[in-house]
Amino acid sequence: MRALLLTFSWQELRHHPWRSAAAVMAVMLGVALAFSVHLINASALDEFSSAVRSVNGQPDLELRAAQGSFDETVFGRVAQLPQVQLASPVLETEAQALAADGRRVAMRLVGVDALVLPTIAPALMPKPAADAERFALFAADTVFLNAAARTALGEDATRLRLRIGSATRELRIAGQVAAGGAALAVMDIGAAQDLLGRTGQLSRIDLRLAPGTDRAAFMRELRAAPGWPADIQIAEPGDAAERVSNLSRAYRVNLTVLALVALFTGAFLVFSVLALSVAKRAQQFALLGVLGLTPRERLRIVLAESLVLGLVGSVLGLALGTALAAFGLRVLGGDLGGGYFDGVAPTLHWRWGPAVLYGGLGLLAAAVGGWWPARAAQSLPEAQTLKGLGSAHAQAGTPRVALLLIVAGAALATAPSVFGIPVAAYLSVGFLLVGGIAALPGLIALLYDRLAPLFARRVLPMLAIERARRMRATAAVAVSGVVASLSLAVALTVMVASFRESVTRWLDVVLPADVYVRSTAGGGGGSLGGDQAAFTPAFVQALGRLPGVARTGTLRTRALLLDPSRPSVTLISRSLDDEASRALPLLGAALAPPAGAVPVYVSEAMVELYGARPGADFEPLARAFDGRARFFVAGVWRDYVRQFGAITIDARDFERLTGDRSVSDVAVWLAPGAADTQVQQSIRALAARELGPAEPIEMASVGQLRATSLRIFDRSFAVTYWLQAVAIGIGLFGIAASFSAQVLARRKEFGLLAHLGFTRAQVLAVVAGEGAAWTAIGAAAGLGLGLAVAVVLVHVVNPQSFHWSMDMLVPWLRLAALCAAVVAAGTLTAWLAGRAAASRDAVLAVKEDW
Repeated sequence: MRALLLTFSWQELRHHPWRSAAAVMAVMLGVALAFSVHLINASALDEFSSAVRSVNGQPDLELRAAQGSFDETVFGRVAQLPQVQLASPVLETEAQALAADGRRVAMRLVGVDALVLPTIAPALMPKPAADAERFALFAADTVFLNAAARTALGEDATRLRLRIGSATRELRIAGQVAAGGAALAVMDIGAAQDLLGRTGQLSRIDLRLAPGTDRAAFMRELRAAPGWPADIQIAEPGDAAERVSNLSRAYRVNLTVLALVALFTGAFLVFSVLALSVAKRAQQFALLGVLGLTPRERLRIVLAESLVLGLVGSVLGLALGTALAAFGLRVLGGDLGGGYFDGVAPTLHWRWGPAVLYGGLGLLAAAVGGWWPARAAQSLPEAQTLKGLGSAHAQAGTPRVALLLIVAGAALATAPSVFGIPVAAYLSVGFLLVGGIAALPGLIALLYDRLAPLFARRVLPMLAIERARRMRATAAVAVSGVVASLSLAVALTVMVASFRESVTRWLDVVLPADVYVRSTAGGGGGSLGGDQAAFTPAFVQALGRLPGVARTGTLRTRALLLDPSRPSVTLISRSLDDEASRALPLLGAALAPPAGAVPVYVSEAMVELYGARPGADFEPLARAFDGRARFFVAGVWRDYVRQFGAITIDARDFERLTGDRSVSDVAVWLAPGAADTQVQQSIRALAARELGPAEPIEMASVGQLRATSLRIFDRSFAVTYWLQAVAIGIGLFGIAASFSAQVLARRKEFGLLAHLGFTRAQVLAVVAGEGAAWTAIGAAAGLGLGLAVAVVLVHVVNPQSFHWSMDMLVPWLRLAALCAAVVAAGTLTAWLAGRAAASRDAVLAVKEDW
């Protein structure tokens, strides 16, 4: 075997290096894309998790408020328990630092007790500078910055201007902390409470338990203790890391699957290259068989050749993927467009396990692509092939297998997700594709048996259609690449068009006003959002009295931690003076709440993740408000922004429950005839007068917001169009290779046609006709399979991955143009392949039998 590979196979590679290089490149690109996506996501996740661990420390348990902060009397209560060895209070919020050059840097401010930090969170322990005061650790208006904050503000910075809510404070930089991750400022907890105006409030308490304490039993005792606040969540250390992983898991998996599409199509390119190679060497294989090489050994030779192509492609793909990941981490940071790791600048984390996995996938793709050509080499009829009469006709498979695969795919589409990942749906797509390709011979017979009588009196079309009818299995193999690539292209086209149309309709409902005003100073919106947002009621009232303003609406967001193992959900307080159906994209009619209940409207993710069913009370939200109200789910709305859930409540109910009347966003409806630009200038002047000239606000018209949203959407899905083009290109290459192989194997057939009076142009017309007939059936099958896969993507993969639904839209004109282009390209490709492969005088081929 080794000797044959070094002589027989090596000679083929030497004579046709570019063909083998194309197969190697296909495997290399597939492995490189998938491996680079994995490396970037894994490195970002490791860095993000490490930063979370360095800031959160190493406690045994964490006590966190479901929203905002909680009273520090809880600290005194738990610190005295005999099961608690150490308790560390923490107060944290999001703010903006003003750099010397005017830039605004998002920064996390953390107030800590320095006396307990060395044991429980050493990375947060302040290290005073050499010239710092003796008690700088406990001084007011004094902070210590981590490396990211020092880099953003300048290593020589000595003062920090911090924007918190609507106020700007200037603090002294007295040293540094070792914590990694995004920009961070640490100060004494008492000074932080005074600075933020949150005296007696804490964000969390880190607990170190006494040796021998049963953690689960202690958690149960705390929850059952009399007077224990229902709005405090008890989290374990692993919960923070799990929240980070859950935040981007579905996005990471879907991006990896999308990258593996290139590897899937690469398998078809390997198949095409080896099929052409086997066809060209058919007589050599037959001669080796006569000399004693068994059919099984011929099978092993071709499989070995495919594995060599896969091995070289995989090794090069791992190297290229590593380089792409390093480049991506340097240019994009850890974020690939999902926004989950924004601001993280991780280093490359390379591990052997994933490298072996993705390299193995490249080998598997090459082996799958080489299996059919290897079987063709094994089944060569030696005597017939030596005479140049071609191989035996491939036999069509039974339609029962294809039907079983399609039924299995349909059944898998109804299965639930596994840990939030639509594993069964991905398998469903695979089964549908394989089943559809297996059904191609039956589809060809069904269609062309009925078309054949229509062309019985026209010789050239009749020859093309009759060959498609009588060589159904061969035709199915030839167009399988086109079917696979076109079906994926159709599915992605339908999914993207459906998603875009759904987002457009959603924007029409959620953006009803003419102008939107937002504060960028932080507070209220983040996971650590402060208790007060930037805009006061007085500012909103003054804005409503401006010339050209007809009315205003307000919005306030607050993070809610309903489950310690899941990312926070968003509580949205907004004006619902009109019917909720006019302010929210509801799925169904709004329900009337019972007496005494507060109506809330939840996003689809809340139904999926927390069981917030319409018409029922929502207990987790009641616990987050410490049982002060009963919340009734009055409706479900569609949200394409907050993947892990959002809850909308009327602003009046929110103010009554929290006492917080500040807002973070203001929607402005213009009076008839009012000029948009003049009103925006008036709002900026009002903000400078009421809030101060340093107050950062953003304004945009509804048209600008819509255009920006759709532009971001199109940019996010631009990669799918490139993948479609690559997939279809590989499918057409398969058509070219298949027809080249068949023309070589049918030289005597074409010679006979020439003896019967057919010109070379007519012979090539027959080949082109076969290409049109085969590609047309491939386009029809690809369109049908693509629509079936699109249904799975739209109605199963997206809801299970991102917990939102969309309306399916089929862009028929675009799909028709795509199918027509594929048929035209397939016909031209077959003609060119036939022209190149049949360049020798076909008449001379008949003389080989004389």
